[in-house]
Amino acid sequence: MNSYDFSLVEEQDPSVAEGHRVLYDREVPFEIRNQTDPNDPSQELGTLEAIKVKILIMGEEQNPLTLRIELTSETDLFFHFNHNLDEHGFRQVQEHQKLMVDFPEYPNVLIRMLNNCIKEPHSHLAVFVIEREGLARLDFIQNMEYKFVELLSCNFIASPEDVIRAHICFRYNTLKSRLSLVQSRLQDIESVIKVKNPSLLLQLSKASTSRSGMK
Repeated sequence: MNSYDFSLVEEQDPSVAEGHRVLYDREVPFEIRNQTDPNDPSQELGTLEAIKVKILIMGEEQNPLTLRIELTSETDLFFHFNHNLDEHGFRQVQEHQKLMVDFPEYPNVLIRMLNNCIKEPHSHLAVFVIEREGLARLDFIQNMEYKFVELLSCNFIASPEDVIRAHICFRYNTLKSRLSLVQSRLQDIESVIKVKNPSLLLQLSKASTSRSGMK
C-alpha cells in the first residue's frame, strides 16, 4: 500500500505534467555567479553548489519536439530556473554558437557535458551566471591548462511563482511519503525483533535513547 502511495506522488511531478519525459536527473557541481549588479566586481566571484539538473523532452527520444532543462537546489527551495527550446529556437543557437550537431543530438550533448562536470570537475566546469530580471546563463567551460574554452552556453529564465510553488509542494509530499515508508519499514523490523529476540530490541532502544541524549 505504501509503495502504491509513493508511486502516486511521483506521478504528480509538475515536471512531467504536460507530457514531458525525463531523460536526465542528477546533481551536478555548478559555480554560481550573481551578476545582478554589473558594477560590483565582487560578484565575479562564484560559489560552488550542487545543483539538481533535470532534462526533459516532449516527443520521441530520437526526434524530440521540445527540450526543457530545469535547475533546482536543495539548499534554496526557491531556486528554480528553466531552459526551453524547440527545433526552430535551436537553429538560432546552432548558428550563433556554430554548433556541429542537430536538434535530436542536443539532449545527448548536454548529458555528456553534465556528466563530464561530475566526473572531471577540475577540467570541465559548469558556470551559472544569474543576471537581472530573472535571466541567467549556463556556460560549459573546459580547462585546457593553458586557457579556458567555452564549449556551449544555454540561456535560462527564472520560473514563475506558481511553478515554483508547485515544485515545492511536490518535493514536500515526496519527502513525506518517503518518511512514511521508512517509518512503516522500521515498525515491521521492530515487530520481527520483538518476537525473535526481545532483549535485542531493548538493547537497541537503550542505544537509541542514549544517542538522543548526547545530542
